[in-house]
Amino acid sequence: MLRKGSEMQKKDKEVLLDLDYEGSIKSYGSLQNGSFSAPKSFLDASGDMVDRDSIQIQSKDDINLQMGNYFRDGRTKIDFVLVWETSSQESRQEKERTTNEEGEASTNVELNRPEPKKTRPVQWRERFVRNLESAGLLTEKEETTNESRTIHFLKLNVPWEVMVFYAEELSFRAPLQAQPYLDFNYSAHLLRRLCIPNIMLEPVPNRPLDYYTCAFRKSKMENFLGSHDRENFFTNTQRHRVAYEILTRTVYGKRKNAQVGVDRLLNEGVYTAAFPLHEGYYKLPTYGVHPEELNRRQILYQYWARWRNWHKYQPLDHIREYFGEKIAFYFAWLGFYTTWLLPAALVGTLVFVSGLISMNTDTAAKEICNSGGTYLMCPLCNTCKAWNVSDICTMAKIGYLFDHAGTVFFSIFMSFWAISFLEYWKRKMVTLAHHWDCMEFHEEEERPRPEFAAMATMMEPNPVTGVKEPYFPKRTQLSRMLTGSMVIIIMLCVVMIFLVTVVMCRGIITVMMFHTRNHLLQIEAGTIANILSSIVNLCLILLMGRIYTALAEQLTKWEMPRTQTQYENAFIFKVFIFQFVNFYSSPFYVAFFKGRFVGYPNNYGTLFGMRNEDCGPGGCLIELAQQLFIIMVGKQFINNVQEFVIPKVRVWLQKRGVYKVIGAKETVEIHRWEEDYQLVKSEGLFEEYLEMVLQFGFITIFVAACPLAPLFALLNNWVEIRLDAHKFVCEYQRPVAERAQNIGVWLNILEILSHMSVTANAFLIAFTADFLPRLLYKYKFDNELHGYMNFTLAYAPLNYTDYPLCRYKDFRDNNGNYTLFYWELLAIRLGFIIAFEHVVFFVLRAIEWVIPDVPESLEVKIKRERYLAKQALAENHEVLFQGVTAATLGTSGPVNRPSLRTNVT
Repeated sequence: MLRKGSEMQKKDKEVLLDLDYEGSIKSYGSLQNGSFSAPKSFLDASGDMVDRDSIQIQSKDDINLQMGNYFRDGRTKIDFVLVWETSSQESRQEKERTTNEEGEASTNVELNRPEPKKTRPVQWRERFVRNLESAGLLTEKEETTNESRTIHFLKLNVPWEVMVFYAEELSFRAPLQAQPYLDFNYSAHLLRRLCIPNIMLEPVPNRPLDYYTCAFRKSKMENFLGSHDRENFFTNTQRHRVAYEILTRTVYGKRKNAQVGVDRLLNEGVYTAAFPLHEGYYKLPTYGVHPEELNRRQILYQYWARWRNWHKYQPLDHIREYFGEKIAFYFAWLGFYTTWLLPAALVGTLVFVSGLISMNTDTAAKEICNSGGTYLMCPLCNTCKAWNVSDICTMAKIGYLFDHAGTVFFSIFMSFWAISFLEYWKRKMVTLAHHWDCMEFHEEEERPRPEFAAMATMMEPNPVTGVKEPYFPKRTQLSRMLTGSMVIIIMLCVVMIFLVTVVMCRGIITVMMFHTRNHLLQIEAGTIANILSSIVNLCLILLMGRIYTALAEQLTKWEMPRTQTQYENAFIFKVFIFQFVNFYSSPFYVAFFKGRFVGYPNNYGTLFGMRNEDCGPGGCLIELAQQLFIIMVGKQFINNVQEFVIPKVRVWLQKRGVYKVIGAKETVEIHRWEEDYQLVKSEGLFEEYLEMVLQFGFITIFVAACPLAPLFALLNNWVEIRLDAHKFVCEYQRPVAERAQNIGVWLNILEILSHMSVTANAFLIAFTADFLPRLLYKYKFDNELHGYMNFTLAYAPLNYTDYPLCRYKDFRDNNGNYTLFYWELLAIRLGFIIAFEHVVFFVLRAIEWVIPDVPESLEVKIKRERYLAKQALAENHEVLFQGVTAATLGTSGPVNRPSLRTNVT
């Protein structure tokens, strides 16, 4: 039985922190001789102690209904499961060793003996389990075995008193008053007002109730709704969090060696898995069942994870209830982002279609196609021949698709879109954070990471808690961070080397195409070279990304960040910096550098003896569009195939290994813990966020070159949501529910990308697109652009003897000097960039001022909730309420206080 009050708290903390604690706290259940020994008494549903012998045995059918997530008694919930595997011989030796233990005294002596390497994992497990039981957890063990292998399952339960203690310590939120469901779906509200049928709307059964809440206090238990129902007062995700909290705090070895927590035991291979259980099987039963009778996992599968739901809203409240706020925020952001891609994709498609319709009306393209042999162009390489500009008629028309006034409008539109999207997401994020009771969540006493605890060389008191914790010198940590930064710079230089290699490869392919003497290959040499080099570049990008992610993980561990938050932020920063350069370096080169340092006949710029690249016949924007299509769409396709195939292969391999022990599924009943053990461990959300953030950069920074990019992103995200949902519901072990109030550091990265997109689009329109030169020519010479093609072509200098009077594209005179038109155009370009940025950022500030991060209706809710919390937690709330009411009514004397509770109908 647990001790009450402060004595219980003191002893529990000693168990969690003291290595050699072997107190006499009576366990709720223990492991003896490898099997579960039931305690002499249990807490019943009302919290009273009931003797084991007096418990009425349930019918077999009733127990079987609950066996999936309950102990063998059919009443005690399984909150967590620890799994380890041994050979059958090792299992028998472990049982014999446990049987021969000679009591507490001999055990204490044994604790101080040197541990043989082979028996160390066994001893660590035994000590860990003893300390878990001393901390108040109930335990029950199951074994699945065959002739050569045994899988051990240790089921854990957090009793009521332990839940109450940790609920207060971890600042859980408890319900004060029920409130009506609020409509956070603005698109559904808009469609309803416009009387448009909403095919995305689908009622989901068993929607979690919404409450006014406040921080849990044991002393104010009677003020909380449902406090009489101890079985269901705390949600399953809260129970999982408490169980995991105890598991991560409990020692299993020597404190000075930082042998603490289940995470390090998993890293050491002492346990092979640790997870909370899914709530039943995800597939629907073969017999008919009412939707309200489905378990939470089945509801998520039926109304969210199935492919037929691609056009339905996500049940975010159900996701949060089952997986926790951190995962729910990811899917909320992904759904919000995908919804906002709809107008961007629609506008981009209209811009592309308008360009397609008006492609044959472009005056400059007509002049190219009708020129015949009028314009003899200078050779594109040192060994190439001259060519006629009419040869690129088709490419000139296609280039107009990506370089016309509509694409300029779309670039401006996407700059405003990116900024508005983030501002409205902040409002949505705050609304969800309050709705999910995590608006004021922050980790005040975050523990050191297990790896940090294992490798730290010193122990120092924690400035917050005063408890001695592993410590790593700041100076040494700083020197490691500087060394890691040098490694990052070296890796970025490697990326630049690969970029130069791709550029040279493109030049070599172009020369090879010209030497084929095939007229079609010679005309399309630049396009073919660009496509092939983009495919090679994509392969290098994916290869370097895998290598660097593994390197960044090792570097981050070596830098010794103390907490998991510091580790994740450092790791995300390293990987994003590298992936930003890795993915965007080639598009940046094509957009802003290619064709800028070509020179002119007799004065060409060179790199390693090869002439610098010039833009292709259709211009640099069409080449940039090809790069974006191959890199962005190719990466999305490869990632989706990996996300679809790899989890299924891993699950199949895991099931194959477990089936060898438990037998064929048709002949042996598989328990819930065995079923979940066959699933693969959740890999977290890092890869998911990184993929979407890189996509966001592609569709905002380079959108001027590819109006269809938002459409491709939209199609990918529809698939991505269902792939991720299916993985979490069907293929992953249930992750521990983590609290969060936003999407973390990813929001800062998105803001950086959105601001960068404004500058990038301004430079693309000014220097890469043909919009401003055409605009200036219209103003100075001809409003219909007649003669524009001839005006943009310069004559080769007089001393160029290979092909006298050949033409090349530039604003130069016969001596190779820039013309007055070039300098006028340069001034206009720089003025456009300054004006564009100032207008967009001014509108950004106006949007921030007009659209507050916290909606007005939410502010009222927050004030109401704080008022109720103040009443519920006041030490003398009766007197407080009476005084306030008397002052309000202008009377004195006692006043009846209305109940804080409301009936939920």
